[in-house]
Amino acid sequence: MITGDELNNKRIAVLGAGVSGKAIAELARKLGASVFVSDSGKLSAETAADLKAAGITWEDNGNTTRLLDADEIVISSGISPDNAMLKEAALRGVPVVGELDFVYPYLSGTIIAVTGSNGKTTTASMTGYLLDRAGYVTVTAGNIGNPIAKAAGIEYDFIVLELSSFQLYWADKFRCDVAIVTNLAPDHINWHGSYEKYVEAKSKIIKSLYEGGAAIIQKNDVRTLGADSVASFPLSWGSPEECEPGIYMDEKTNAAYLSGGGHGLIHRLFSFSDVKLLGAHNLENTAMATAALSLFNINITGEMISSYVPPKHRCAFAGEANGIIFVDDSKGTNVAATVTAMRSLPGNKIIILGGQGKGEDYAPLADAVVKYTTFAVLLGEEKERIASALKSAGYSSFTFVSTMDEAVETAYSKATSGDTILLSPACTSWDMYPNYGARGEHFCNIVKSIISREK
Repeated sequence: MITGDELNNKRIAVLGAGVSGKAIAELARKLGASVFVSDSGKLSAETAADLKAAGITWEDNGNTTRLLDADEIVISSGISPDNAMLKEAALRGVPVVGELDFVYPYLSGTIIAVTGSNGKTTTASMTGYLLDRAGYVTVTAGNIGNPIAKAAGIEYDFIVLELSSFQLYWADKFRCDVAIVTNLAPDHINWHGSYEKYVEAKSKIIKSLYEGGAAIIQKNDVRTLGADSVASFPLSWGSPEECEPGIYMDEKTNAAYLSGGGHGLIHRLFSFSDVKLLGAHNLENTAMATAALSLFNINITGEMISSYVPPKHRCAFAGEANGIIFVDDSKGTNVAATVTAMRSLPGNKIIILGGQGKGEDYAPLADAVVKYTTFAVLLGEEKERIASALKSAGYSSFTFVSTMDEAVETAYSKATSGDTILLSPACTSWDMYPNYGARGEHFCNIVKSIISREK
């Protein structure tokens, strides 16, 4: 438990005053530290008032050498190692610690850590929800929007953490009981510098396992993550095998199973019909969440799974007009996520693509568009690059638009009964919206107006 003097007037500087940085600063202050916060942007009036009330000093609109006048610098989520102040800190010998390593000593509970290129929020959210339903005192925190520092000093049965590659990059001392990696695909290449560096950051979650801990991963990611050296339960599609530990998605019985390996230890996790989320990828997310709980002998019923409501903008049903279904996958901010959405949804699809890019290759996206869609609507900064990839793949059934309103109306004009209009941009939203949520909400509002008009 936090007593308020663990840091004994130590000078802590926090780099970044976003949601996680503010929570880190407040925790450090509670622990008795003298805290200074530095942010490159403008602090909101609310954040400034909260810091002042907590006795925390700050600077905004840029980082200065005041940040270096500290015993330790704590990095909030998303800060790049290329930050000029961090390079100067290294030259001056000022210790730098990441969010996970700083908060970890003050976490109390069994830790289930979840990462992955896609599906990590749904998997973490579902894991926390099912634990709550099963009667356990649980918190779900991390990249999901609830800062990890907010969970410090509280006794929990389980702590479910959604971790980004940014958070894991800085992690060295953090430990967990179960590590889930939903999948691996190129993402955040502009931040990490290469796919290899991105995977290196993700694989730290495997290295963070306690002795006796377990990894839940995709079968084809075992070697890439270095998970062949730990107890692992790889996910694959096929009938369960008694002799091979793993998660099996069996299309013959339309059910998911967990095999412990040997002695007939095969446990049925759920029926596919229990899952109300769209797409085969959400069956995998559900399997990973329920398998993690099965390792603790926690029984999850079909009703509990069916009642789960996922976070918004993740392959979510947005409405239907004249037999045309609208799906909001605004969270599809990279190529792999959008390819998965196209592959997982049945029937003919018209897709809305584009936004601000992450430096990805669009050739795999174009191949999937050719295979799974009848028409594509392109908008945002990346529309020309995506169009070039589509042309190279021999696909000409696309058009350019300037706004989301125009995109949705154009897609609707091209659709017929039985088609699905899918917003899954394969890009971030920052060229047109403050975040993917705002983009998704705008899409849903346009859909609502179409439905109302067509009644």
